[in-house]
Amino acid sequence: MDDTLLLLTVAAVALVVGLAAGWAVQSAAVRRRLARERSFFGLPEGSECVLVTHRDSSSAQWSIPRHDALALLGLAAVIENCGAHPEVAPHDTGLQGFGARTEFCVGDPTAHRRLAAHLASLLPGVAVHPGDESGTGRGTFAIGGSSYRVEPGAVEYVLLARLTAREGGRPVFLAAGQRPVTHRAAVRHLVRNRARLARKHGADGQFCLLLKVVNSQAYGPDVVELVADVTKAATTAAESKGHRAAS
Repeated sequence: MDDTLLLLTVAAVALVVGLAAGWAVQSAAVRRRLARERSFFGLPEGSECVLVTHRDSSSAQWSIPRHDALALLGLAAVIENCGAHPEVAPHDTGLQGFGARTEFCVGDPTAHRRLAAHLASLLPGVAVHPGDESGTGRGTFAIGGSSYRVEPGAVEYVLLARLTAREGGRPVFLAAGQRPVTHRAAVRHLVRNRARLARKHGADGQFCLLLKVVNSQAYGPDVVELVADVTKAATTAAESKGHRAAS
């Protein structure tokens, strides 16, 4: 074998070994990323989860409001990637307690029974104003001494939370908003930032974030700002006192 052929053979072998090593490293990274995602969402391969949403009051049939349906579609890709099996359930049907399977609860807490129950038991520091007889003030959040009022189409708030009832239990994710477009915005924020949220709060950590949807009349659910991490205030029972209005 002359020197040129020997060099070509060595180079080919080195290339094959390098490609195999690169593939192995990339595959291991993909597996680790998927494992972290499954842990964060509480969705081991083959597990079950439930997505709880409103019924569309304008339809005679059991259907889901448009923005909520689009929010659930955003979650569907994550669930499929984790190899889990979803069930969609209306908020006003009897469901088992939480912790046995991951739950995604999306909607308006003044009308969504399951979501309202989760807020009361898991986020006692959050109060949601039901509104007066004319509907004024409906959906206003009161958290940690501050109030956050909706300005339809201009400024709207939504709570995005990951909570667990007990150690080892599956998480419940809440997207509790003042208007339907905010539910979709919160789910987008969760899906797009899942890796960062998992790093910051831990695969088993709890959090409650207050998000602001800006100018949804023009931009829909696309412009979202993080107002604050309100985990401590939201998970602590609120004291009985007046609230400061948010600017």
